[in-house]
Order: sequence, then C-alpha cells, then structure tokens
Amino acid sequence: MNPYFKRFDESDDENFYVQPRLVTHIDDGAIAATTNLYKQLLPQNGVILDLMSAWRSHLPTDVPFARVAGLGMNAEEMRQNPQLTDFAVQNLNKNPALPYPDATFDGCVCTVSVQYLTNPVAVFAEVGRVLKPEAPFAVTFSNRMFPTKAVAIWQSLDDAGHQELVHGYFEQSKKYARIEPITGTTQAWNDPLLGVVGWKAS
Repeated sequence: MNPYFKRFDESDDENFYVQPRLVTHIDDGAIAATTNLYKQLLPQNGVILDLMSAWRSHLPTDVPFARVAGLGMNAEEMRQNPQLTDFAVQNLNKNPALPYPDATFDGCVCTVSVQYLTNPVAVFAEVGRVLKPEAPFAVTFSNRMFPTKAVAIWQSLDDAGHQELVHGYFEQSKKYARIEPITGTTQAWNDPLLGVVGWKAS
C-alpha cells in the first residue's frame, strides 16, 4: 500500500462503522455554510449523489430534488436520513466502482469524509463517470476526523494543504474541466468549512 494512504487502524472498515453514529461531525456554523454551498451548486429537481453518506446530508431543505441517492457504510444511519430517496452500502476503500450507470447524476456531494479514502483518485474518477456533463462534485471538509481511520497524508497537512491535496485528486482523475477551492465559515468560534468543487468535463 502507498504509505501516504496508510491508516493507524488498518482493520476492516466494516467493523469500525458497524455501530451507527447519530451525531454531527461539524458545528452549526459549518453545517450552515455547507448547506448554503450545496444550495448554490446543486440544481433544483436534480438527481443527486450523497457520497459517503450518513444520517444527515446537510442538503438544503427548501430546494426540491428528484432523487437523492446515498452511498455509505452504515445502513441504519442512511435509513434515518430524511433526505435520501434510496441508499446503498459500500466500502469504497475495497471497491471504488460506483453501482450506478454513466451520466446518472446532476450533482454529487461528499461531506467531511474524503480524509478516509485510501484510493481517492479512483473514487473521483468514478464520480466523474456517473455525473452528467458539467455537473458539480462538491467535496467539503473541516479539521475534524476519526484519527485512527484518516489517511497519513491527510493528518500531515494543514487546511490549505488539504485543499491542495483534494484539488490534486480532481486533477489526477482527469474527469473534471474546472476545479475551484471553496471556503465557508471564517469566524474563530466556528469549525472551519473548506472544500473543493470540480465540474465534470462536457
């Protein structure tokens, strides 16, 4: 395995995620910034993929979506997510191939989870495959993590380094025509909310 993507805990991820964690992993300010970003990026009545999904998606509640498909590690968490219309359980570190046809989705989000991917470029390429042309893929993150499961390179970098790293995932996947950094909350009392958005090539 590439040493940059090793984790302190290399046991099966299924064991780590077997118990549902019905908690939010960023504070209210960062959640609001995430929701506002998704409101700006995702089209009304679109078909959306919530990648590495859990019991909350932080999607705007005042924007109608035709479908919100969740793909995550814990079925009970996703079952309790009121915004998902359907879901699938899959460990992307074992199998990065997404179970959806080409050009299915009008947008994709990955919220505070990218730090756990051990083969991120393959996953980003798969997201590009299932997105429609010019659809956005928004990857948001903070400085919160499960340290035993976050990859080594993530833990060695600061916030700016995380943005550069995720930007590199987009570039290396060769599926995105435009890639931009995003910054959400800046108040000292809020969790930082950062990210990168890539738009599928047309």
